[in-house]
Order: sequence, then C-alpha cells, then structure tokens
Amino acid sequence: MNPIDRQILQIALPSIVSNITVPLLGLIDVAIVGHLGAPAYIGAIAVGGMLFNIIYWIFGFLRMGTSGMTSQAYGKRDFPEIVRLLIRSVGIGLAVALCLILLQVPIRQAAFLIIHPTEEVREMATLYFHICIWGAPAMLGLYGLSGWYIGMQNSRIPMYIAITQNIVNIIASLSFVYFFNMKVEGVALGTLIAQYAGFFMGLILWMNRYGKLKKHIVWKGVLQKEAMVRFFQVNRDIFLRTLCLVAVTLFFTSAGASQGEIILAVNTLLMQLFTLFSYVMDGFAYAGEALSGRYIGARNREAFTNTARHLFMWGGWMAILFTLVYALGGNAFLGLLTDDRNVITAADTYFYWALAIPVAGIAAFIWDGIFIGATATRGMLASMAVAAVCFFAAFYGFRPALGNHALWLAFLIYLSIRGAMQTLLSRKIIKENFS
Repeated sequence: MNPIDRQILQIALPSIVSNITVPLLGLIDVAIVGHLGAPAYIGAIAVGGMLFNIIYWIFGFLRMGTSGMTSQAYGKRDFPEIVRLLIRSVGIGLAVALCLILLQVPIRQAAFLIIHPTEEVREMATLYFHICIWGAPAMLGLYGLSGWYIGMQNSRIPMYIAITQNIVNIIASLSFVYFFNMKVEGVALGTLIAQYAGFFMGLILWMNRYGKLKKHIVWKGVLQKEAMVRFFQVNRDIFLRTLCLVAVTLFFTSAGASQGEIILAVNTLLMQLFTLFSYVMDGFAYAGEALSGRYIGARNREAFTNTARHLFMWGGWMAILFTLVYALGGNAFLGLLTDDRNVITAADTYFYWALAIPVAGIAAFIWDGIFIGATATRGMLASMAVAAVCFFAAFYGFRPALGNHALWLAFLIYLSIRGAMQTLLSRKIIKENFS
C-alpha cells in the first residue's frame, strides 16, 4: 500500500471504530431502562442524554483545537509545546467542567423550559442529570486527551478508551439496576463510572506511552499570554462554528416535527443514513487533522498536498460505496429501524435526498479535517456561517412549493456550500503556511 494511504488508514480506521462506539453509551442506557416496565424511564434517559449531547457537542472545540495545534507542534518536533498543549487543553476542560457543575441547576431549569417534559419524566430526568453532571470533568478532560492523541498521530488509544467505556458502562449499569434494584439512578451511576474509567485510562496510557515527555514540562510556559490568546482564538472560532451546526441540526428536527409525526419519523430515520456516513467520514477527517497539521508544522508542502489528494480519493470511494449500499439496501435498513408501514411508505418519497448526501457532504468532511489541522478555524467558521444562512434561506424560499422536500434540499445545499467555500479558501491556507 502507498505510504500515504497507510498513514491515513492507521489514523482513520481506529477513529471510525471510536465514532461508532461513542453513541453506544446512550443506547446501552436506553436499552436497560427500556426493560423496566414504564415508558417514562425511556423518556427520562432520552431527555437527560439529549442535554448532555448538546453540552458536550458545544465544547467539542477542546478536542478539535487541541488536535490541530498538537499535530503542528509534532511536525516541528517541538516537544515542550506538545506537552504544554496537553496541560493547557485538559486544564481548560476541567475548569469548564467545574463551571458546569456549579451552574447545574440553572442549566437544567433552562433546558426544561425548552423541552417541557411530563412531570414524571422531569423528576427522573432531573435525578439522571444531577448524577451525570459530575462526569463533566472526565468527559471534557478526555476531550483534551483525545485531541492530543490524534495530534500525535495516535488514534488507537482513543479507540481503546471508547471500547473500555462501553464495557464498563454495561457491567456497572446492569449491576446497579438488577443487583441493587436501582433504576434511573443506577443507569446514571453506571454512565458516570464509565466516564471516569475512560478518563483515568487515558491518563494511565499516557504515562505508559508518553511518560518520557514529562522532562519537557515547563509550567511557566503553560499560561504564556501569546499561546493562550492563540488557543482561545482557535477554539472561539470552532465554538461559534459548532453553534451554527447545532442550530441547523436542531432546526432540521424541529421543522420535521412541525409537519406531523409521520414526517418527523421519516426525517429521523433517513437522517440515520447521514449519521452512519458521518461516522466513517469523520475518521478520515481525523486523519486529515493529524497529517495536515504535522506536515504544516514540518513545512513539507509536497507531503501536505499529497495527503490532501489521497484523503479526497478515499472520500470519493466512500461516497460511491455508501451511495451504492444505500441504493441497494437502504429500504431494508429502514425496515430494521421500524415496522410502521406508513412511515416506510412515506420514506420512499424522500429517499433520493438521502442518496445524495454522501456526494454532497464529502468535501465538507475532508476539508474540515484539513482546516482543523491547519488551525484555519476562521475559514471553517466563515464557510459554516454562510452555509447556515443559505440553509435557512433555501428552506423558507422553497417551503411553500416543496414542503418537506424543501428541508432536504436546504440540507444538501448547506453541505455543498460548506465544501465549496472551503475549497476556495484552501488556496489561502496553502499560501499562508507554505509561502
């Protein structure tokens, strides 16, 4: 195999496994409470899980920003800065987590003003939330660790951590629920234990694999003004970009819900096809983060451009593969998710939109990885903001004539514009980093 392809796959494949295992934490919780005999348990886990998904999604910049800056320092072989970035990222993650713990009551109250759960669900979701919020230090600290590992060209350790978390979660949650007769609180405690198991495993593996870097620790440089300013500038852009992404995603669900239960179910099921594709493409995006940052740090333009070319080649093959698989077996996959004939019949009307997602989204995923590696976060924010505006404009412009088709058309326009704008901005990145 070509050395570039080997490097890409060594990072992408473990990342894909990690991406697929991450949602299992939530699915395991739902599966356990789903056998407790009351739908309110499922509702409580769904509401609580959604709150934490949004919170941790918003603070995902801790992983992405750390990955790009670490990969550049790795390319420069700047070991003191590599260590400082880890301490800086994990430290800021723990500080943010402390703020979340201190503000847990107003955060929960604000969330319930928006969601409006039933009284029974609200009571159990509150219990779940106030237990799992104590996992914030582990989760946000692990974001910094995972981003650092990817920047160091090592995606295997995050994969081991993700698998370990799921195993611990299954054992702990089942033990609390069935041996200690706990219900929602048992599931919450199982999740909490799994989160800290992952965090401490990340630290132990760091000591085992990278402990020799301790000699490069210089505490004075961790809070250096220029470095902190750059760290927050990079992460500020990613944070604002994530808010745009969350706005589009939540609006997509809300707009579907406003059209009735059938349309909401159809959009939710078809969006699972996009989710599966995104798990795979995010793996290649992580490879783009690690390798593009490394070669920018090393000022190796040839390796950078070759890596970008091969990433798009892999992305193209993945887009073709997923399109073919969805065209041949998409309906069968939907049949696994639901046996409601009305929903499946309605999904046929919109299925071709889902088929177009891989081709429309490939450039956005690959460029996201390369831009993060280059710490070109202002370009990421600009392209996302323009794409989000176009999404809303297209939806409201075409909705009177196309109905729910307008929502899917707007989503494809949103994905395509992100990729197109980043393609245009990529020349500026190359010029700035290799002039």
